[in-house]
Amino acid sequence: MSPNEKTKEKLEVKTDVRNNHQIILFNDDVNTFDFVIETLINTCEHGLEQAEQCAMIVHYKGKCGVKTGSLKDLKPRCSKLLELGLSASIK
Repeated sequence: MSPNEKTKEKLEVKTDVRNNHQIILFNDDVNTFDFVIETLINTCEHGLEQAEQCAMIVHYKGKCGVKTGSLKDLKPRCSKLLELGLSASIK
């Protein structure tokens, strides 16, 4: 194996650690499906179908990862979800 091939192989193994964080949305007994869906569309830039699916997963499983990205991107989004009365955290 040539030195260039070894370098290329090592580069392919690297991952982008800046985008390995996730907003986790938790189920509650307060917010309606429609409100959660609307909030995910507006705050996390979900499409309607994605927001509906996340809302269903949260309802039946208790939680769902709703947005993946860098901490810099996720912190204001998570703060907005919390301000709107949803239960969320960054993992």
